[in-house]
Amino acid sequence: MNQSSLRETARMGLIAGSVILSVCMINIVESFNQRDIISEVFTLGQLLLFAGSLIVGYLVARNLSGERLPTKLIHGALAGALAGVPLFILILISRVWVNIREAFINVSPDLISIITLGQENAVVGSLELIGIFGLLGIVGALATIIADDIRSSVLLGLGWAIGLGTMSEILVNILRPRLSRDMMDRIFGGDGLQRNAFIVIFLLIAVISFWWNKDGRSRYKNIQSNMTAQQSRRANWVSVTLFFIFLMILPSLLGIYLSEIFNNVGLYILMGLGLNIAVGMAGLLDLGYVTNFAVGAYIMALLTTSSEYGVADPISFWIAIPICVIAAMFTGFFFALPVLKMRGDYLAIATLGFGEIIRILARSDALKEIIGGAQGILQIQQAKIGGFIGQTLTAVLTPINNFLARWELSVLSGEEGEIVFGNPPQLYYVILVGCLIMLLISRRLNNSRTGRRWMAIREDEDVAAAMGINTTNAKVIAFTLSAASGGLAGAIFAAKLGSIFPHSFQLLISVNVLSLIIVGGLGSIPGIVIGAFALIGVPDLLREFGEFRLLFYGIALIVMMLVRPEGLWPSEARQREFQSADGPPTAVPQGGD
Repeated sequence: MNQSSLRETARMGLIAGSVILSVCMINIVESFNQRDIISEVFTLGQLLLFAGSLIVGYLVARNLSGERLPTKLIHGALAGALAGVPLFILILISRVWVNIREAFINVSPDLISIITLGQENAVVGSLELIGIFGLLGIVGALATIIADDIRSSVLLGLGWAIGLGTMSEILVNILRPRLSRDMMDRIFGGDGLQRNAFIVIFLLIAVISFWWNKDGRSRYKNIQSNMTAQQSRRANWVSVTLFFIFLMILPSLLGIYLSEIFNNVGLYILMGLGLNIAVGMAGLLDLGYVTNFAVGAYIMALLTTSSEYGVADPISFWIAIPICVIAAMFTGFFFALPVLKMRGDYLAIATLGFGEIIRILARSDALKEIIGGAQGILQIQQAKIGGFIGQTLTAVLTPINNFLARWELSVLSGEEGEIVFGNPPQLYYVILVGCLIMLLISRRLNNSRTGRRWMAIREDEDVAAAMGINTTNAKVIAFTLSAASGGLAGAIFAAKLGSIFPHSFQLLISVNVLSLIIVGGLGSIPGIVIGAFALIGVPDLLREFGEFRLLFYGIALIVMMLVRPEGLWPSEARQREFQSADGPPTAVPQGGD
């Protein structure tokens, strides 16, 4: 062992320890410790506490690729043990400094108990923690000698088991009407999975993943390659049909709470599909997208409310929807004109200003008599279908409604012959239709001449102009079409809540939409869906940890920029760009867009 490698190991171990100490000091470990993964055995807070030493052991051993296994194990143990040193120092300081919470409010007795593993003697407990960290560092080092397919299968199995354990409270509510009490007790404990259930899930997923990596994927590709064109089309139609049926029955599986989360994700998918036109396709950085969202919401409110701010004769939600979309498109067109010659950071600052202008106007007294000012607009009508269409749909959906009634759900509400999209499972279908429409439009634009013009402008606007592309028209069209989806999302949002207030249209909405596009993959439609679930759905499922939401956003963006800058599911064009920047181009998997 040379001194340089030992210094590097020590450096990485202390960095990992500093990260773990920071996570503890900002109260993440203590907050997450309230949620069990394995009931009464292992918590989410303990996972965050121990994961750092495991990861640093793996990283240290991976950097010693030319060394023998004993050397790797020693370095892994050293890095893991050093990761516990900052926590040990914190324990010593807390023993001497009795009033440490006056300066560090989160260093509570509960946190000290977690760090010291519940030992009465804090010093002994912290030394045990260092020992456990050292052992985990050895486990991380051992992971480097395992074959890639086995390691990926193990990680996938652990990921699924940990994820299901974390979400066990929600799963209990979904599965309770469908499973017997005895079966529920075998799977779930008071909070988290039972130990045996965790092991079974881990082994099942790991084995399936290993089989798929070794044999399943090749068999699937062979079957696909041997299909005729007609068989391939039939298989695609069957897949699409099954997926559509799944989407239609999903609210009955999710229940009210999860349907509400899916609705929030759906609204961000709608906005993401719109902003992706400007940012992902045309490369126009827009930080004021909340403007279109607000315009759609306020127009819907003014046209359908029965309060003093509405029109004399409120109109139907379905008639108001196209008006909201057109109003948002006009707003996008109007705001595009002053910024046509701006690029990059200057464009982002200008669009950010537009968003703030709309927010301030909505709160000000200047427009109070028209849009209610800070008091907002109440009594907004819900989406409903009546008349002949409502009666026909009622007759068709009644058998389905009777079936869903077993789980206290319903797709029908309102008077006889009228369908009201009021509760989350019902409103889900409105948002689903909006997402599907925008998805089809986005795919058509991706493969159109207009879409190729946008991509040329994104790559190099000067070169695109030299090739004869009218960049001014292309930018105006991008901003205008991008605004349409935001207006649609805002209109549905207003009908969903039944009231709107200016504080609902903060800059954070624009940041969230832009973040999900970056995390999912610029220009990628599947990436938008994945990004929305990752940044909107998961934090909503872990709502009790909402105070750390922006922190996780920042961490996710930093990690994505360092590890996978092209996004979780990049488009083919973006993937080729990154490959050409890193080295010679390689074959790109199909289905990126």
